[in-house]
Amino acid sequence: MKFDEKLEEFESLGDNHVGTSSNTPMRQDAFKLTNEEKIDIIKDDVQHIMETLGLDLTDDSLKGTPNRVAKMFVKELFGGLNPDKKPSASTFENKYQYGEMLVEKNITVYSTCEHHLLPIVGKAHVAYISNGTVVGLSKMNRIVDYFAKRPQVQERLTIQIVKELQEVLNTQDVACVIDAKHLCVNSRGIRDTESSTITSEFGGKFKDKETKREFLDYIKLDTSF
Repeated sequence: MKFDEKLEEFESLGDNHVGTSSNTPMRQDAFKLTNEEKIDIIKDDVQHIMETLGLDLTDDSLKGTPNRVAKMFVKELFGGLNPDKKPSASTFENKYQYGEMLVEKNITVYSTCEHHLLPIVGKAHVAYISNGTVVGLSKMNRIVDYFAKRPQVQERLTIQIVKELQEVLNTQDVACVIDAKHLCVNSRGIRDTESSTITSEFGGKFKDKETKREFLDYIKLDTSF
C-alpha cells in the first residue's frame, strides 16, 4: 500500500473513532523502562516537536514545558497504563441484604482520545446488583478514573469499567453509561462544540428491559444540592 493511501486510512480511522480492541493495545515491553526513563525520552521528543514548530525554548515561559508535559503524560494523563496503579477494590459481605441496584452517577471522566491525544471530558454512571458482595463507593470512582487515564476510545472505556466491576463483584449484573465531549470533535475537524457522545454497556440483569429502564431513570434524577 502506498504511503498516501496508508495515511488516508489512518486519518479515516481517527475521524471515525474506530477502536481495534476492548483491551488497551500495549507492547510486550511496555514496562521495561522506569517512569523516570520514560520522562527523559518524552521530554526530548516534546522539545523536538516544539522546536520544529518554531518555538523558542529559551523563553522563560516555554523552557520548562517539555519536562512538564513528559511528567504529565507518564504520571497523570496516562498513569492508568501502569498496572501498579490499578485500584485495589476490596469487597465486603452484603450483610444488610440490600437486594436492589446500587447506582453511582455523575462520576467525572477525564480521558484522552487515542487518535488525536485531545481530552475527553464527561460523566460516567455505574450500577450493579449485589450477588452477595458489595464494594466501597469510592472504589467505583477510582476504577473509572484508572481506565480513563490512558489513551482511549469511549466505547472501550465503557466496556473496561463494566468488565472490571464484574470481576471484582463476581457478578455479571453491572452497567455503565458515559456521556462525554470529545475535543477532537469540538475543537478540530468539524468543530461542533455542542455535541456529546453517549456509550453504554449492560451486563446480566441489566439486559432486561425493565431493569435497564430503571437504571436509566435513576441517572436522570436531579441530584443538585
